[in-house]
Amino acid sequence: MGGNKARDMVLAGDIGGTKTRLGLFSCTERLPQALAIESYSSQVASGLEEMIAHFLSRHDGPISAACFGIAGPVIDGRCKVTNLAWEASEEEIRRQFTWKNVHLINDLSATGLAIPLLDDADLFPLNPAGPEPRGTVGLVAPGTGLGISLLVRQDGRLIPIPSEGGHVDFAPRTEEEFELWRYLRRDRDHVSVEQIVSGPGILAIYSWLKEREEHEEPEWLRDKMELVEPPIAISEAAVQEREPLCVETLNYFVSILGATAGNVALTGMTTGGMYLGGGICPKILPKLQENIFMEAFTDKGRFRDLLSGMAIRVILDDKAALLGAAWCACQ
Repeated sequence: MGGNKARDMVLAGDIGGTKTRLGLFSCTERLPQALAIESYSSQVASGLEEMIAHFLSRHDGPISAACFGIAGPVIDGRCKVTNLAWEASEEEIRRQFTWKNVHLINDLSATGLAIPLLDDADLFPLNPAGPEPRGTVGLVAPGTGLGISLLVRQDGRLIPIPSEGGHVDFAPRTEEEFELWRYLRRDRDHVSVEQIVSGPGILAIYSWLKEREEHEEPEWLRDKMELVEPPIAISEAAVQEREPLCVETLNYFVSILGATAGNVALTGMTTGGMYLGGGICPKILPKLQENIFMEAFTDKGRFRDLLSGMAIRVILDDKAALLGAAWCACQ
């Protein structure tokens, strides 16, 4: 694996707006092997260095390289995390921990690097078409934010292109979606697709529908939203309890996710397949399997047939970004 021997040990991280995972890995010929993984709330630390120091106090070792997938634009080795009051710097991490090889990469780049390493059991075929083996690959990952990336092929490898595509304009397609846009536009200067296709977006859609249709919120759901994060409570109430307002919320979410993924597929001509990552998609698989997603994905006029033939897979492994960062460190 890039000439590394099995004894090489690397540190990897997946830094998101809500949760951060750090892991110690050994490098092997095929893929990195996890030695220790810890998960933290991203809000409890003042920065990445503090979290690394805490991890190393429990899992120290002779680290040869480190790579961190981070939710934000990485420019010249620095990143201001999009949904977190952090700034991270390769130089500062090198200085504090005396490691020579430190890399910050976009979190979707980290997930993209993991795609060739995933087994069939880690992927759910939403549209089981056969991908074109030389084609570009697309990745859309809703979680705390919305990550979007394209992966191009070079010398037999998939190379992720960093992107902040989640922050493009939300483009309503129906009168109802125009109403949703107006609702969100009341208190912000810019309505991005991330503000809808994300965890906070689920809550925004729910709040809009509740106001628009004057729904009574069930007391049991109100209680549940005090115990767990509202987007999780709403999604579970839609999939498990079939609560009508929550079902309608998730219908809008899945439809707009499908349209967004279709836009990415056309933009990148992703004949190599589309992948849905992030923390939300595996939790709403029953809803994604309904026709709502594919109808929105393929609703592109003359290009419906092209999109209907594209393979779409849901990434089930919630540690894919961490694996990709570890693979990058092992290189």
